[in-house]
Amino acid sequence: MLHRRTLFAGFVFAALAGAVLNAVPAASAADSVPFTTASFAAAKAKGGPILVEVTAPWCPTCQAQKPILSELRAMPKFKDMTVLTVDFDSQKDALRTLDARTQSTLIVYKGEREVGRSVGVTERGAIETLLAKSL
Repeated sequence: MLHRRTLFAGFVFAALAGAVLNAVPAASAADSVPFTTASFAAAKAKGGPILVEVTAPWCPTCQAQKPILSELRAMPKFKDMTVLTVDFDSQKDALRTLDARTQSTLIVYKGEREVGRSVGVTERGAIETLLAKSL
């Protein structure tokens, strides 16, 4: 038999869980997508700006790039940029496809064509200049 206290605790938990889920923002165009052959082909076919981010969770340079990229991707001029992430440790085929030899590599495309890349750059201005090449 359920007690009032148990029922009340269940209602409180459900209300809090709902509030937390509603606070999570919906996915936006600036969210990154895992790199696959299909996602890369679709992004290129779309013809817009593309950023391919080669990253590793253990890489301090990658961790330094993340807040900069997040800030830049929130800017209106980069709102339509497709961002594809490559895990350096587990996506060796993608690394070969992209000719990326190290983590913290950023590659930008304008449609089908690669227009720039950088390795190990953590300076905001340089990263913004790189991303702007894809516009």
